[in-house]
Amino acid sequence: MTSEPEKAEDSLPPPPWERPAKRTAPARVPLSRDRIIDAAFTVLDRVGFDRLSMRQVAAELGVVVSALYAHVRDKDELLELMYTRAFAGLHVPDPDPERWTEQVKEYARQVRARLRSHRDLARISMRHLPLTREMLPIVERVFAILRAGGLPDDMVTAAADMLSTYVEGFVYEESLWFEHKPEGDPFWEGLGTQMRDYFAALPPDRFPNLVALSGAMFAADNDARFELGLDVILRGLASYAGR
Repeated sequence: MTSEPEKAEDSLPPPPWERPAKRTAPARVPLSRDRIIDAAFTVLDRVGFDRLSMRQVAAELGVVVSALYAHVRDKDELLELMYTRAFAGLHVPDPDPERWTEQVKEYARQVRARLRSHRDLARISMRHLPLTREMLPIVERVFAILRAGGLPDDMVTAAADMLSTYVEGFVYEESLWFEHKPEGDPFWEGLGTQMRDYFAALPPDRFPNLVALSGAMFAADNDARFELGLDVILRGLASYAGR
């Protein structure tokens, strides 16, 4: 099938007295709840939790702030939607009594990774109980793993709260260090070595423990610290199994 031949007049330059054709404005993408949440995360990553506002989100979308309220009731609802989005699709396996402690660790690692995916997301998580309709299936499966491990019911609920507090608190502490640690700054890059050397040089007669532990205090990175904390918590919980 051949295309129509180009008209001769189409190849001519337009005369200077001819008005240019009116430009067609790009189609406006309809505002939606998902677009608002996307923009909120963009603003959160740029300015942090304390400066996140509905006005900032509206500016990111190029709309007036009142347009947001057709989709989101207020900032509190927006934070709840961001919290729900952060954990969407989180995989919690079927309970395996032989691997329940490792399954809990795998779950905690996933939560930490999700919370680290956006600036100050741990602070948003700390504000919300995981009892929304979207989060209930996750809570149900975590409870199932803990019960399969033989924990008594009162310890199941305590364990879930303990794990949530540990992971959120750990990520929040990480975020505070990252905000005050400019990448490539030689002071921060060498801070661990400086602190280790300082403690090692203290008078051993007055600070025998600080001197003895100076090498161990700064040896582990954040991943190792997180894993150690998880292991300590899970070993403690396992001691209640079967009671």
